[in-house]
Amino acid sequence: MKKIISITFLLIAIQANAQNTIEWDGKYQLQLSDFQSSATQIGNVKINSIHTASSLDFAFQMSNIEFMFTKNFNSKVTSTFKRDAASIISIDTNTANYLVNFAQYEFDLSELYARKLRKEIYDQKGTFSDASFLQVLYDAVQKQYAEEHAIASKTTDLGQNEKKLLEIQTDILKRIQEYPDFCKSCKPPKKKS
Repeated sequence: MKKIISITFLLIAIQANAQNTIEWDGKYQLQLSDFQSSATQIGNVKINSIHTASSLDFAFQMSNIEFMFTKNFNSKVTSTFKRDAASIISIDTNTANYLVNFAQYEFDLSELYARKLRKEIYDQKGTFSDASFLQVLYDAVQKQYAEEHAIASKTTDLGQNEKKLLEIQTDILKRIQEYPDFCKSCKPPKKKS
């Protein structure tokens, strides 16, 4: 009986977490309702702030033998948005909607850099590679991602310059298409010898 109760709680926890986390799929568009942190507040404030909770994550667990013979790490790199950690503080609903649009840009940007990381790993991973090179690649991609995000924050005034945000977002979506073999579920073609 204890096992059944434990399994039930585990399944509930997994389902709750799955509803909280959105994986980038190119179709889902963020909405104001996705910002579920208790810090979210629209109106009765004098500032505008956003914490999008989009992230580029890389994790794997495998034996040395598995690592040696694994070339495709696409499924180990994810671009996610965590609803319960995302917050918007905005002076009004109109401004909040600008911030949601900026959050969508950031979510798309995280997928672009996830694909770049997947490609870098695929291109640089040799049969006898040591796992330590992965941290160097991840750090370099994270740095580029943070820099591009900071520039967009500044040039679009966190999405309030709608025209500039649309330009930047269109560019990001085009750049994502330049990596068709590096989506999370994709299998890159084998290199020709």
